[in-house]
Amino acid sequence: MPKVSVIVPIYNVEKYLEKCINSLLSQTLEDIQIILVNDGSKDNSGTIAKKYAERNKDKVIYVEKENGGLSDARNYGLKYATGEYISFVDSDDYVGKHYLSKLYSMITSYQGELSALCMKKTSSLEEKETTGNEILVYNSEEALSDMLYQKNLDTSPCGLLIKKDIVLSNPFPVGKLHEDDFTTYKYYLSAHKTIVSQDVCYFYYQRAGSIMHVFGQANMDELDAADNLVTFCEKHYPQLIAAAKSKKF
Repeated sequence: MPKVSVIVPIYNVEKYLEKCINSLLSQTLEDIQIILVNDGSKDNSGTIAKKYAERNKDKVIYVEKENGGLSDARNYGLKYATGEYISFVDSDDYVGKHYLSKLYSMITSYQGELSALCMKKTSSLEEKETTGNEILVYNSEEALSDMLYQKNLDTSPCGLLIKKDIVLSNPFPVGKLHEDDFTTYKYYLSAHKTIVSQDVCYFYYQRAGSIMHVFGQANMDELDAADNLVTFCEKHYPQLIAAAKSKKF
């Protein structure tokens, strides 16, 4: 059984996909499973992903489905995951070669259920890993507070390594954009211990035309998710209402 299953949802990213997959195949952590989920791509993304799976049958799985969006693709990939821990990597992003080994080492060293590394937004495909100076260990409430104030943790599921049963218990909402805002806070609350490193190993590639750069449903869903978090904290964590309102603002 692999230690980690990496789920990569794919939709029309032929220009960036090879960089992403190559960065995962270069990981120093052994015994990983890479699940490439073609979410109805209309370009050559499916062909590229399928070739990688054929060449790396011991490590890479290729599956395809009708287009259903990012949430649906991530949930679909989970059906094939056999690893003890789950990591999500978007198909137009890439990671440093020590990305998974660092995440896995933090979980095993501190006996946690979730670990996190820093993400860097970039327009370059040549970024290198950098090492931070601090390791933080949070309980569930501390992790939620940090995420709401956007200090060291983000709402993105990328840059994380999560115990599989936590992910399975909190599927992404299909049909929503900003799906992570509806989901990731549940990961932090489900983990008794979250370990956070200042190391930068995940590179979030900024490209024009992605859903994050077009005003519309994504913005409305983000507001909906923010309202959901405020309501949740009012009911369960009144001491974090100010933090939830800060995130909404």
